[in-house]
Amino acid sequence: MDFLSVKANQIVDARGKSVRLRGTCVGGWMNMEDFINGFSGAEHTLRFEMAEVLGKSKAEYFFERFHDHFFNESDIEYLKSLGTTVVRLPLNYRHFEDDNKPFVYKEAGFRRLTQVLRWCEKHGLYAILDLHAVQGWQNVHWHSDNANRHSLFWNHTHYQDRFVALWKEIATRYKDEAVVAGFNLMNEPCVNNQFGDLPWNIHKNYRPDWDLMNTVYRRAVDAVRQIDSRHIIFLEGDRYSYLFSGMEAPFADNLVYSSHNYTIAGFGPGQYPGTIDAGQPRSDGPEHWDLARQELEFTNHEGTVFTKKHGAPLWVGEFGSVYNGGDAEVPDRLRAMDDQIGIFERHGAHWTTWTYKDVGVMGLVTLDPESEYQQRVGDFIRKKVQLGADDWMVWMPPTAVKQETGKLAQQIYDVIGDDSITQVYNRKCFSSAVLCFYTSALMQQTYARLFKDLSESQIDRVLSSFSLKQCKVNNELAGIVKKYSAFPVQGH
Repeated sequence: MDFLSVKANQIVDARGKSVRLRGTCVGGWMNMEDFINGFSGAEHTLRFEMAEVLGKSKAEYFFERFHDHFFNESDIEYLKSLGTTVVRLPLNYRHFEDDNKPFVYKEAGFRRLTQVLRWCEKHGLYAILDLHAVQGWQNVHWHSDNANRHSLFWNHTHYQDRFVALWKEIATRYKDEAVVAGFNLMNEPCVNNQFGDLPWNIHKNYRPDWDLMNTVYRRAVDAVRQIDSRHIIFLEGDRYSYLFSGMEAPFADNLVYSSHNYTIAGFGPGQYPGTIDAGQPRSDGPEHWDLARQELEFTNHEGTVFTKKHGAPLWVGEFGSVYNGGDAEVPDRLRAMDDQIGIFERHGAHWTTWTYKDVGVMGLVTLDPESEYQQRVGDFIRKKVQLGADDWMVWMPPTAVKQETGKLAQQIYDVIGDDSITQVYNRKCFSSAVLCFYTSALMQQTYARLFKDLSESQIDRVLSSFSLKQCKVNNELAGIVKKYSAFPVQGH
């Protein structure tokens, strides 16, 4: 395979021919996530509770077999059959380094990653290595494997030192691997809410710290470039890859910028094209969404504006639609996603959908509802929905627990009596702390006990539900991906 590089606003191969990165992200594999995998809370605390309930040996077996079944050569073959050119691999630093042994690297994690790269190389599929969960947590949410609502990374040099050192180790190991399209240094940074989501530091109230972010990015890029001058480095914007206005202009060769472009049209509830009401704080109420509105959303995105201003390539690293909110809305949400990818293509943007495989939320491939795993955890997932434990699922219908939590948040707001606190954001932050963090952690041993009485062979059989041959493909979504993957690539 050719090394890819950046030429003006294009990604090109060794002959200078434009290449379009089109594919998906393998969320929930080497960085497990609650809504993708069916558990609750953060991955590292789940691993601890599984060891407490199952015993260390059986718990380790559980996670090893899960990883084996979730993503392997058959999945890579399938993605290649759709015509995709790239797969983004979200990684948790804990696979490569333990907190009690900083700067000492774990061969087991690198062996698993290298094996997948060998399969990608065999089938001609590029891979982007994405550090999705970094030391000390780059944001305060579940997708950085955060269980405590605090982000320590940005104000503790120890974690920054380990982050840079791990990327130097990755660069050393893979500097000669052309199958690696590049290094996605950090998923969804959120620099300036290190003490948790509070009404004055989320959504429209958030204030970036560009000096800090630019300093960390420049240090990491310089460290990688001392070892590896060839691979592309992908940089994301602040506040979960939505803010770019204060980012330093491209300061090194082979830099690509990555925005995340989730829109209300993909989540609802409502019709597309038509009126959609995601509710506050995602929106100010019902809005009309159609192709023109989607295009306006893309062209106004700070990532689009930044890359256009600086003549740099843009990769939309994450976007997607959910389809578990009622059968009547599924075609509308997929139609919205079809329009969105069409817009990316017309503007020359690279893209990867979120996500490849899950338990039935937004995956290109989903577990069979009749599978052993789904039958075993189905009631647990229903309890999560009832409790609002997967906090970001704002499109789900209200439940008694969520309504009562909202009432308590309102009482707290009323007693404080400070009009400078945004009322709706207070409710959002309070519910997240109570339901997504405390309640989800409380449920982890309940999840673990679902597997307590199983032998290792029985655990393996249950987890084989994640293997591609037992899963169901979302044929409509696969058709959309395949359609756009076949588009001719032209210079833009």
